[in-house]
Amino acid sequence: MRMYSVVFTMLILVVIACNKTDQIITTPTTTGNTSIVNSALLNLPAVPFDYVNLNLPAFFFVNVGGGAPSSVNGIDNTPQNNTVTNHGATLGRVLFYDKNLSVNNTISCASCHNANFGFSDTAILSKGFAGGKTGRHSMTLINAKFYQRGRFFWDERAATLEEQVLMPFQDQTEMGMTIPLLLQRVREQSFYSTLMSNAFGDTAINSNRIALALSQFVRSIVSSNSKYDVGRAQANNLVANFNNFTAEENEGKRLFITPVQNGGAGCFGCHTTEAFVAANVGPRNNGLDAQTTTDNGAGQGAFKTSTLRNIALTAPFMHDGRFSTLEQVVEHYNSGVKAHPNLDNALKTPNGAPLRLNLTNAQKAAIVAFMKTLTDETIATNTKWSNPFK
Repeated sequence: MRMYSVVFTMLILVVIACNKTDQIITTPTTTGNTSIVNSALLNLPAVPFDYVNLNLPAFFFVNVGGGAPSSVNGIDNTPQNNTVTNHGATLGRVLFYDKNLSVNNTISCASCHNANFGFSDTAILSKGFAGGKTGRHSMTLINAKFYQRGRFFWDERAATLEEQVLMPFQDQTEMGMTIPLLLQRVREQSFYSTLMSNAFGDTAINSNRIALALSQFVRSIVSSNSKYDVGRAQANNLVANFNNFTAEENEGKRLFITPVQNGGAGCFGCHTTEAFVAANVGPRNNGLDAQTTTDNGAGQGAFKTSTLRNIALTAPFMHDGRFSTLEQVVEHYNSGVKAHPNLDNALKTPNGAPLRLNLTNAQKAAIVAFMKTLTDETIATNTKWSNPFK
């Protein structure tokens, strides 16, 4: 009996030790020997794609001054223990597109974040593994690394991207998994051992490594090849007319970046820097409703502000997908902002009333035309962000 007791105790200790491995913070390796992934299911290059060097234009790092910041300096939310590596992001890419990681093998991360739609979804609410609908519209993943606060979801309930990427797997509408089942599915695919070894130095599989790799892949998705970027690279600053823009697009840009008090629409105050992301002020109430009734968001109807990069591809718009066109979005800010008790100050007049821009039809059309110049077609066509499964 004593021998059986010792054996049983040892088994318990092994189980505890295995469970604890999921809590270890592992820094990805950047050197050492790597192996070629040999799988009939995957189409991966022998030499991994370059996810480290984003080759961002020089103007991304220059602050033109005179208002909201234009530089992305200081807003990268990449943690020190999870810098992007080529092998880490490659592993993340495979995990991102793997439908085996949903309970009935039908849904992947890419199902709700489609590269063709700006890593968002054309549905108002995305469809889960059993046909159920998500609670909110799918937010784009483009420029996720430039959310300075480093918090994710519309209500910012995930403190980090590393925390966020594991949550859809466990959502009983989206993918229907548990962490143990997730690990089992990953271990069942032989190619993950090689991918893990390339990324982290050994074949151990745990949820922490899955989170690190997925986060690396998502942070690699940065937009810098739009019509806007071509014009911006040729201009002295953000304010100057762009030679490759039409007169309407230049007028839209002027209205977009000019504060309301100076005769503009003031859009750049909330969608700022060359990444067109939110300033570090947290979720905001943008006056969609006069009262919060159905979705409290982060509190009192406040929601995270999305990047405008590739905005033309990510319809419908807002957390609930209530607007189907950019024209409707612009009209909301022009004439439709409601007097919610928690309305953001940027959308109020000095006396506290909802702001009315009183734009002409031509001005509203110009702003839409400018936002369409932010479309970066390479986001959808670049192989390194595409589905690696054959």
